[in-house]
Amino acid sequence: MSAIDYEVIIEEGNASFGAYVPDLPGCVAVGESRDEAMELIRVAIEMHIESLRENGELYLLRERSIRCGR
Repeated sequence: MSAIDYEVIIEEGNASFGAYVPDLPGCVAVGESRDEAMELIRVAIEMHIESLRENGELYLLRERSIRCGR
């Protein structure tokens, strides 16, 4: 299976950075820095996709692939 790149949105809050993936509803992460938020969202993406596979819902993923950027 080939790797898919997902768009990741990073938002800076007062004391943290939030990250979410528009193509994976509910896939979110929060870190104290932008780098930590990116590390955590990578793990969250893997876990989210694994959960979709385990529950037979992998078909819910959109067909498009988007390159992640800063």
